[in-house]
Amino acid sequence: MDAPTPTTQRPRVVFTFPGQGAQHPRMAAGLYGVSPSFTAAMDHAFEALGPSGRALRAGWLATEAPAAFDDISYAQPLLYAVDCALGTMLAKAGLRPDAVLGHSVGELAAATLAGVFSFDCGLRYLSEYIGVYRHAPPGGMLAVAAAPEEVEPHLGPDVVIGAVNGPRQVLLSAPEPALGRVENALRRAGVTCSRARALQPFHHPVMRRVAAAHADALTRPPLRPPHTTVLSAYTGHTLDEATATDWRFWTSQPAEPVLFGPTLQRLLSRGRHLLVETGPGQSLTALARRTRAVADGDTEALALLPARAGTPDDDVKSVRAALEQLAAGPGAPSALSPDF
Repeated sequence: MDAPTPTTQRPRVVFTFPGQGAQHPRMAAGLYGVSPSFTAAMDHAFEALGPSGRALRAGWLATEAPAAFDDISYAQPLLYAVDCALGTMLAKAGLRPDAVLGHSVGELAAATLAGVFSFDCGLRYLSEYIGVYRHAPPGGMLAVAAAPEEVEPHLGPDVVIGAVNGPRQVLLSAPEPALGRVENALRRAGVTCSRARALQPFHHPVMRRVAAAHADALTRPPLRPPHTTVLSAYTGHTLDEATATDWRFWTSQPAEPVLFGPTLQRLLSRGRHLLVETGPGQSLTALARRTRAVADGDTEALALLPARAGTPDDDVKSVRAALEQLAAGPGAPSALSPDF
């Protein structure tokens, strides 16, 4: 890994940002109206997104999620906004990362916290991105408990590996009806699999054709070199200045596989780390806890929020408990306190 080797005994703090599939109704909503920094970031996002932002806010806060909640039009902007708002809240509490690592749209949030995008530019890009990729064919992703080589016989022009999350955790991506066919074939073969919460075939080459057909709809807001180390789950390495400021890298992501598992393994091979999942749920924390580094105690993985939505108080209690645990760790700031 080309990230700098730590020179102190304290673990390097890494914020991890989840992407599509981690969304759930009222994710982090218990912090809305309670944490001023979190609330301000979410309100800024809803206002910047215009009429669609008002619909997003209503759907996010609703007791029952809208039917289209897992569609790109809902899930992607909400995940991006929540990830960024939580990162802002942690900074306000006094915790700043040494590095950031995101999964899928979580990489966009990671880059925003690292200064590559402004929050407004990220929101504008996502609005245009949604307008382009709504033209993608119906499809989705399939979580499979198998190694990449084990699913190879099931791959083809329509079915590809969209993400490698761990040694035996892959996501297959395909348009329909190919997605249904591979799901049935895997189940007949006794392979454990389940649909991910996505209604488009993300990280599939078909997205490249969709983008090419509608490229004029995407503007190019300014990009800046990151002020914090960004570990890219697309390259598997630290994001260099040239790549971070190249719009082709960002616009190609929906068609490229996510290599979160291998990227995480390379990171953890470089000393002690403290991973803080800065987004809804605990999916990335669960992946990290399956690594040898966490099992051996060299690295700690901590989720900021509960695994699933509960009462509004559950989000607040979870954040307080996480910050107390972080403040008690070696080399942590003397005091970490949320702004509520």
